[in-house]
Amino acid sequence: MVSHRYFHGVVLLLHLNGPPGVGKSTLARRYVRDNPGVLNCDVDVLRTLIGGWDTDFIGAGALIRPAALAMIEAYLANGHDVVLPQLLVNPVELARFEAAATAAGARFVERILLDSPQATLTRFAQRGHSGPLDPWHDQVRAIVEDEGGSDVLLRYHAGLQDLIRLRSEAVVIDSVEGAVDDTYSKLLESLR
Repeated sequence: MVSHRYFHGVVLLLHLNGPPGVGKSTLARRYVRDNPGVLNCDVDVLRTLIGGWDTDFIGAGALIRPAALAMIEAYLANGHDVVLPQLLVNPVELARFEAAATAAGARFVERILLDSPQATLTRFAQRGHSGPLDPWHDQVRAIVEDEGGSDVLLRYHAGLQDLIRLRSEAVVIDSVEGAVDDTYSKLLESLR
């Protein structure tokens, strides 16, 4: 069993929630780099393993999500932590991931990364211009544009605010553009 820095040895599913472009994947990559043995179960990365993902990003997500849940549960059941950087606004979908943690005897820990609504729009528009461009960014941009552009991003932001009110154990982490070190420090402090 891996030695755990957080939650006194309890196996952990750390869900990093937040709107697109807020830094979930960046923080997840850093977290696993700093914590050997932790799995970064980035569903967007897993989508790219499905043939045709680049023409049907949503369909690839529907196909891979059950596999991601099974992988998360198996990894947790073997005594290892998992970090899940994934926007989940729907409480029913969120409950599926929480149930996987519970079934494996792990603790489900929610951290919601948020910036102001206007900053969320700006960060999404600049995504990939100042940092790494993940292969799915173009697909996400197209989906957001098809679903209403800025309005859909603001709905995600409002949906996360609603989720915070429903999920009493969720902790909000302020994520400010360009302050990755500070945001990461806040995340670690919230886990102590």
